[in-house]
Amino acid sequence: MPGQRARNDGMPVPPGDSGPSAKSRELVSTGQRRYVPNYAPKEMILDRGAGARMWDLDGTEYVDFGAGISVTSLGHGDPDLAEALAAQAGRLWHVSNLYFAEPVVRLADELCEASFADRVFFCNSGAEANEAAIKLARKHASLSHDPEKHEIVTFHGGFHGRTIATVTATAQPKYQEGFGPMPGGFRYCDYNNVAALDAAIGERTCAVLVEPIQGEGGVVPAEDGFLTAIAERCRAHDALLMFDEIQSGLARTGRLFAHQWEEGVVPDVVTIAKALGGGLPIGAMLVGEKAAETFQPGSHGSTFGGNPIAAAVARVVLRKLRSPELLANVARQGERLRRRLTALHNEIGFISEVRGKGLMLGAVLRDEWAGRAGELGEVCRRHGVLVLQAGPDVVRFLPPLNITDAELDDGMDRFESAMREAAGRGGAKESG
Repeated sequence: MPGQRARNDGMPVPPGDSGPSAKSRELVSTGQRRYVPNYAPKEMILDRGAGARMWDLDGTEYVDFGAGISVTSLGHGDPDLAEALAAQAGRLWHVSNLYFAEPVVRLADELCEASFADRVFFCNSGAEANEAAIKLARKHASLSHDPEKHEIVTFHGGFHGRTIATVTATAQPKYQEGFGPMPGGFRYCDYNNVAALDAAIGERTCAVLVEPIQGEGGVVPAEDGFLTAIAERCRAHDALLMFDEIQSGLARTGRLFAHQWEEGVVPDVVTIAKALGGGLPIGAMLVGEKAAETFQPGSHGSTFGGNPIAAAVARVVLRKLRSPELLANVARQGERLRRRLTALHNEIGFISEVRGKGLMLGAVLRDEWAGRAGELGEVCRRHGVLVLQAGPDVVRFLPPLNITDAELDDGMDRFESAMREAAGRGGAKESG
């Protein structure tokens, strides 16, 4: 049942035992008091998970359709990941990049074997991977061009991270407000607009950084031919083609990388993170032949990048995400999720379109429901399903890639119950 509660031993919560426990209230209060208030966490304490389900400290069960913002790619508590973590934790935790460690070397080789890349730079997050790509692009241009060739083209609606350089690359003013002055050297372009692309790219362009599917910007896929157009113009102007696949990569769309849906497009750089560690922090910049030798000793670095424990777990994650069975599950469950959303819309009429590929989908709210994605997410939480938003008008779905039929159906039943409640309270005509 939606919102069904169970004790941590699996038994149902006794009748009449409602509301958060004293321990939960105390932990929420402490978190609100001690965290820097740049987040607004829900007033719940998540305690454990299994597959696509999680339970809070008081035993309330949730179906997880957010996967930690596309991070827990294989769900919660995967036994193979736990085994890899425990085995490496008993051997070696950290060596720095002054030395090689076997799981890190093996992961680098496997990532190159699975992709276009010749070399890999490891870091701890998507923002760091994009920061490395920005530096690589500028350094690469400096080796054979005048200093004026330093501009990086990015796109309105994109999102590339929260460091000062990556937030500047993110062409959304709301993320930049109050942090100026922003670094120079970025030029913004309309997404899916070839004419605007031609106006933006020129002799000063050293790279184009683009998401094949914009995640935070509303789950907006590149239109057919747009990535090809970017690739052609990068070649014409000797600029690097760089794909930010932090959210869309690693099987999320039904192929290992989202850019692979556009046949014939070969990038120079791809950045990945999120799904790679299955929940552990790890990021990577994959680099093809053209720029593979750009970074030389001392040009860039990361103390924790290439952590042996994270790499050991990521090797197992990558093996599973590359499997035909997993990729087929993403495609099949993505279609099932899309059908359920469409059927629900046909009854309630709250969606204008469903965007995305595979298990990276966004339900775009109709004008009458505009601005309510956050509110609807809270209704969903009360019904025992966790969803995300991508801006005020898009409900975003990023469930674990190995989600089962039963988990998906249960989660959508809960989502349907939540949407019917929202519509029953007056739908878009009322604000609460």
